[in-house]
Amino acid sequence: MQDTTAGPCTRLDTTARFFRALGDPTRLKRLEFIVTGERTSAESVEHAEISQPRVSVYLSCLVDCGYITARRNSRKLRYSVGDPRLVDLVLLARSLAADNAAALDCSPRIPDGQG
Repeated sequence: MQDTTAGPCTRLDTTARFFRALGDPTRLKRLEFIVTGERTSAESVEHAEISQPRVSVYLSCLVDCGYITARRNSRKLRYSVGDPRLVDLVLLARSLAADNAAALDCSPRIPDGQG
């Protein structure tokens, strides 16, 4: 049997970093917005109701982490899901969170991410 924990992208800390990148509410909202279809940065700003520079930082992080891709179309950047499995992951996470909402909301060990 092959050891799947030895590679640099399959270590436990890499998996934890994967989820940590999704742990920021604003990044997750940007990702969920893009999961529904390709979006421009201007659309993301309008949807986010935060400044263009802040949206750019969030989108750049999502691109750097490989969650979304960016392509230039004329003068606009267009963002889309980098891996279709991410759509399934976001939907599954929403479902699991809904099923466990009471426990998650009451847990003193999980910060609410607000602030």
